[in-house]
Amino acid sequence: MAQPHSRASQPGRSWPRPPGCLTAAQQHIPPENARVRTAGLVILRQRPGTAKGVIFVTLEDETGTVNVIVWRKTYERFRRAVISGRLLRVTGRLQRAHSVTHIIAEEVEDISPMLDLLLTEQGREGDPAFAPSQDLV
Repeated sequence: MAQPHSRASQPGRSWPRPPGCLTAAQQHIPPENARVRTAGLVILRQRPGTAKGVIFVTLEDETGTVNVIVWRKTYERFRRAVISGRLLRVTGRLQRAHSVTHIIAEEVEDISPMLDLLLTEQGREGDPAFAPSQDLV
């Protein structure tokens, strides 16, 4: 039985739309300006005073890092997720400039509750390495 081809590998098909998430290692695959979705842990948020309200977010997944640019209007719509999310899913347009790839955010979703599912699903619930930190005596 032949294996089905992914939409991205079929000739004449456009880049797949969300809900499929692009990993950091796959950022080179879609064409410029493709609408993509990615997810990862927030490792950095920057809001430089000179950036006129733009927020730069760096996400990390198991394959690397993803740079996300959140324009002011998008930030206003998804403020809570951008500020407090630990695990984010971002939908936006892929942009490449000077060998750096960014995703220009259109939607930002806080999926932090999924972190608890990872512990349960991977059987780490009883593992002391994954227990909440305790104050040292």
